[in-house]
Amino acid sequence: MAAMSSTTANAPSRPSIDPDEVAKFTAMAAEWWDPKGKFKPLHKFNPVRLGFIRDTIEAHFDLAPDARKPFDGLRFLDIGCGGGLVSEPMRRLGAEMVSVDASEANIKTAMTHAEQGGLDIDFRAGTVDALIEAGEAPFDVVLTLEVVEHVADPGQYLQDCASLVKPGGVMIVATLNRTAKAFALAIVGAEYVLGWLPKGTHEFEKFLRPDEIEKPLATAGLDVDPPQGVSFNPILDQWRLSGDTKVNYLMVAKRPAG
Repeated sequence: MAAMSSTTANAPSRPSIDPDEVAKFTAMAAEWWDPKGKFKPLHKFNPVRLGFIRDTIEAHFDLAPDARKPFDGLRFLDIGCGGGLVSEPMRRLGAEMVSVDASEANIKTAMTHAEQGGLDIDFRAGTVDALIEAGEAPFDVVLTLEVVEHVADPGQYLQDCASLVKPGGVMIVATLNRTAKAFALAIVGAEYVLGWLPKGTHEFEKFLRPDEIEKPLATAGLDVDPPQGVSFNPILDQWRLSGDTKVNYLMVAKRPAG
């Protein structure tokens, strides 16, 4: 057998699941997809970000909003896909999905749940830099949601993600702002008072201001829109788009078609 190059060997790949592990990953999938379980905060947040993604993509590509599968023919990359909470809805809307996570356990969990739902999603265990090294073709849409605040080098990570956006394509980033309000709500409130997240989930110094997202994306040749705030309404117990970017926010960046 010919030896693989280091690039090929390290390329993100679809892991196999041992039959003896099926029960374990089925249980993990049930945890990820339980709206009242430990991922409850993500389930609460998911509708607003899914709505924003759909509206943004439909507007950017001039798609029919009433189509059953408006994303048919578009190729998406979901970086840091976790258990597939965004990948699955995008696939149901017609997108061809490549979904990557550094955790092989997350990928096996996501694969198990998607297969149970009859969804064909290209799940791969790996990283964005490994995708680039493997020569992955660029995508129409790149999603990196609640990931950049957890990486070692956010600027390089964002430029790597941007390099995978094809001309005329779009990238959506979701993250947390580095403000006193974000510290109070996302760390003290969410982790220590309300217990929505495990203590230590976030490190305040890794939160990023919108300009720290914009600069590396602009350097990579993308046109960056102003940030879109997302706020939690405790009375309605739901998230909504808002003008407040001091805690959670989304940013859209587009690569010119020319």
